[in-house]
Amino acid sequence: MKLKSVLTSLSLATAMGLALAGMARAEQVAIMCGSVGADQDQCKKGVQAWEKLTGNTVKIVSIPASTTDVLAFYQQGLAAGSGDVDIYQLDVIWPGIIGKYFIDLKPFSKGAEKDHFPAIVANNTVGGKLTAMPWFTDAGLLFYRKDLLDKYKLKAPTTWAEMAADAKTIQDGERKAGDAKFQGFVFQGKAYEGLTCDALEWLDSFGGGHIVNKAGKITVENAKAEAAITEAASWIGKIAPEGVLNYGEEDARGVFQSGEAAFMRNWPYAWSLGNGKDSKIAGKIGVEALPMGPGGKHTGTLGGWQLGVSKFSKHQAAAASLVMYLTSQAEEKRRAIEGSYNPTIPALYKDADVLKANPFMGTLISTFTNAVARPSLTTGAKYAEVSNDFWNAVHDVLSGKSNAKTAMASLHAQLKKVRGPGWDK
Repeated sequence: MKLKSVLTSLSLATAMGLALAGMARAEQVAIMCGSVGADQDQCKKGVQAWEKLTGNTVKIVSIPASTTDVLAFYQQGLAAGSGDVDIYQLDVIWPGIIGKYFIDLKPFSKGAEKDHFPAIVANNTVGGKLTAMPWFTDAGLLFYRKDLLDKYKLKAPTTWAEMAADAKTIQDGERKAGDAKFQGFVFQGKAYEGLTCDALEWLDSFGGGHIVNKAGKITVENAKAEAAITEAASWIGKIAPEGVLNYGEEDARGVFQSGEAAFMRNWPYAWSLGNGKDSKIAGKIGVEALPMGPGGKHTGTLGGWQLGVSKFSKHQAAAASLVMYLTSQAEEKRRAIEGSYNPTIPALYKDADVLKANPFMGTLISTFTNAVARPSLTTGAKYAEVSNDFWNAVHDVLSGKSNAKTAMASLHAQLKKVRGPGWDK
């Protein structure tokens, strides 16, 4: 091992205070790691380094690919008081929903949370308790084929209308040249949480609200929201395949990375994979903020994941030590370079190595720091129902089962039925 690596490991051990120092024997910790893209491989590298550092072992438990399924799986196990899993990977919207099942990490963090984005730390703090440490952050981005824009003498679009027109131009040209499967645009159109993220971006980019605002008012029934969803529905069968109505993140990435799409909406993780050895478009990818609607703005839904320790864990100190290692600056830097996972530590956005590997992180930092949040803190335990109703309403419009005006009116009425205390009084 190089001296620099040794010193890094030692400094991390010192910074964490090695909560395990007083332990009499090695322990095994179970962690839930993601299954999207290179999530599990990158998680495995991090836990293996911690194992070598501490002498403990880690069991990695796979989670479903759909975040909707993951939350249901978590809720079932935690409600039953299961101690089979020590560390959970938590979506940014979940602390307000299931935070009560996690220990306070402040006694183990030694103030390390102050190095992370304050807004994310605040999001993870429920009732004064730091339920999870920020691990990586996300925001939706527009990926595009630089080579094809050059071929057709186009520039990266700034509006959805420009994107649709450019996608049609490239799609028609590539199909005429013999690629009958080529698509203009792919995104997450399946009826699940990913569609909530995509559709919230459409609404926000048009100035159409945030489903439920911070004051607790339901905002989906308005002309701008309806225009945004109508615009998205116009893509189906024209620049986006009808199959996109069943696409998640990996489905969209698969089409784009195989060279069969001009534009894609996805999360930053798709950058490193798209430039990997097995990608047909390595070196040909551009990344920009998502387009604007008429008179709107560039936006991106806030995503990202946190790590929390279950209150039912029988190895809380060991689990907390692993959480602090995986969310440390050195580990977040490694993941940013190798997997294009956006750090939750602001200092890393000025790191030369990180920016060399991910140029867009420097130019689009405002997209990550000012991303639009889903209304999980406002709606609390009711968020899952709110999101489910929202994505189903949007999916009905995309699939032609309803028009946007009717769907949003029905959604407003439905959200009134599920509303919780403190919102839409």
